[in-house]
Amino acid sequence: MIAGLFEYPAALLAWFYAITHNYILAISLIALVVMLVTAPLVLKSTKGMLEMQKLQPEMKKLQNQYRGDRQKLNEEMMKLYQEHKVNPMASCFPLLLQMPVFIVMFRVLHGLTTEGPDGTFAPQYVSKSSELYKSLVGQNEMMAWGLDLSKRPYSMMSESFTQGLLYVGLVLLLGGLYFVQQRMVASRAAVSPTVSPTQQKLMQYLPVVFAVFMGFYLTGLVIYYFAQAVFRIGLNWYITHRFYKGEESLGRQAQAAGDRARELHKEAGGAKAGGFFAQAKQQAEQKASAQAKNAPTTSKRVTPPKNKPTPTASKTSGRPPSTGKAARPDANNSKKK
Repeated sequence: MIAGLFEYPAALLAWFYAITHNYILAISLIALVVMLVTAPLVLKSTKGMLEMQKLQPEMKKLQNQYRGDRQKLNEEMMKLYQEHKVNPMASCFPLLLQMPVFIVMFRVLHGLTTEGPDGTFAPQYVSKSSELYKSLVGQNEMMAWGLDLSKRPYSMMSESFTQGLLYVGLVLLLGGLYFVQQRMVASRAAVSPTVSPTQQKLMQYLPVVFAVFMGFYLTGLVIYYFAQAVFRIGLNWYITHRFYKGEESLGRQAQAAGDRARELHKEAGGAKAGGFFAQAKQQAEQKASAQAKNAPTTSKRVTPPKNKPTPTASKTSGRPPSTGKAARPDANNSKKK
């Protein structure tokens, strides 16, 4: 059953090879098909993300209103999403598809270049009657435009430094395409900022690091992501012009909503109402303050000094307290009389 998941992409690759008779072109067409399938999801997720940003002022008001009641806040937030028909998880779908596609292409390309007992290719997942199978079986190279797609760039550097530079240059060029792609995304973030500058830098350079790791995989996989990066740059150009051009565009509206949300945040005293730990800390402080107000006041018992009457005794007798020194003058006067 698992093998069947790889047979369909392999059959499509074989069909493209039968048309082009070129491994690089066939792999590039696979990347184009994947892009055409995922492009509607990317467009939908981009629109959903911008619509979520437009709701930031309303979300901030709810966070300030139900700051101490997380359950009520979640209920009101769900009502807000349903009222405006917004799915907060829509932007995650394209990201979730990237890993399965990587696994499929990795397995298909490795299957096509699997070595048999005699040390030559014994292609898997593809029909033995296909031209792709016949072109690879019994071979030990997958050559196209001077590149052996069955080799890894890092291993080619150890075999031949001169030829290895060509493979490493391909990986570096892939990193450059990723950098251009993320710069386009960063320019949109400047129009409608939703993440911090640190997160923007991380998102900008992380794909470049991914391109460096591609040097340890088959060159055929590098070709796939190279073609995909070219197509994705075109898709990003389309997204920028569709959603971010013009004052009335959805991106501009999301920017204005973000500015209003920041103003509401400042008016509320800058409290991080939406953070879980901030809410927990605030609730703990409120609880401690309430306990301090309701706690009974206790007075310490004061023991009066020796040979002195207690204040209670003085009040009950109705006479001022008398001391030994005050009684002596009265005694002397009685004697004179």
